[in-house]
Amino acid sequence: MNRGFWFVAGGSAGIYVMVKARRVAEAFTPEGLRDRMAGLGLGAHMFAEEVRAGMAEKETELRERLDWTLDGPRVRGELERGGVDMLSRHTSTTESDRPTHPIEEYR
Repeated sequence: MNRGFWFVAGGSAGIYVMVKARRVAEAFTPEGLRDRMAGLGLGAHMFAEEVRAGMAEKETELRERLDWTLDGPRVRGELERGGVDMLSRHTSTTESDRPTHPIEEYR
């Protein structure tokens, strides 16, 4: 029984090593390297798509939380919250109406 066990164990180990060696040798052939590069490119492409999807999802979440449209903040929402006419400051066409310093705009 003892001899039979070691005979089967040795044969199994030999087969395992041969299969692993064949796979490693195949991986370093031109076809194997081409397959690995294709797999790497596909993985990078899938990762980039996941990152883009996550960015879009987070951007949508932030826009909803900040109440922004794609063009910037909602003017009506800011007018109602701030109580200041935000458009009147920026629609002036004469030079005398414009502040001389950016800080003076908020005084």
